[in-house]
Amino acid sequence: MAGRHSGIRLRLPGNYPAAAHLRHALTQAGVPGLVNYVEEFLREMRLEEPMTVLGNSLGGHIALVYTLRNPKMVQRLVLTGSSGLFEDSMGGSFPKRGNYDFVQERVAYTFYDPRIATKDLVDEVFNVTNSNTKVLRIINIARSAQRHNLGKELTKITVPTLLVWGLNDTITPPVVAHEFERLLPNSELHFLDHCCHVPMMERPQDFNLLLRQFLRRTALEPALS
Repeated sequence: MAGRHSGIRLRLPGNYPAAAHLRHALTQAGVPGLVNYVEEFLREMRLEEPMTVLGNSLGGHIALVYTLRNPKMVQRLVLTGSSGLFEDSMGGSFPKRGNYDFVQERVAYTFYDPRIATKDLVDEVFNVTNSNTKVLRIINIARSAQRHNLGKELTKITVPTLLVWGLNDTITPPVVAHEFERLLPNSELHFLDHCCHVPMMERPQDFNLLLRQFLRRTALEPALS
């Protein structure tokens, strides 16, 4: 798709090295604060044309809130394993510091095939769980996502929306995908078998095919009715 589309992968803020920034970090550690960050980033980039917004898990939640707040900036939505209605964060438990086996198990829980949870990926998550600041942010973000239920607002979003879900998702189960499809009036839902919470990593070829087909057949429409 590189020849036909340009994209930006935005890494959400998660590292505040100076202790003086801790209060600010914790204040922003929630869905509204992360949406503010996205809005500020896009203003700095001077992106003024409607775009296709993709989000997985918490990223999907942020994409939905961004769309509700900035309908003229969103042409299409692509959501996978999105929070916003229900999710089983970290498999029902918060990260335990210093317990590598626990972290490895929780990372593997995200994928249908645990081999995708490489040592590098587990090491990265393990390092995060050993930072007091980052663990507090994770907890605050998880609680914020659970508080900010979008069930009463999703019907306002009429932009074409592609829902790609792992049929074996244990974090946002298939019933959640069906609820998103019911509440988003211009959505289409596709399940990928032998796939858990991260379709773009677990089934990249199938995911990219669905995405290309969706982009080809959808045209510019307003995001809100």
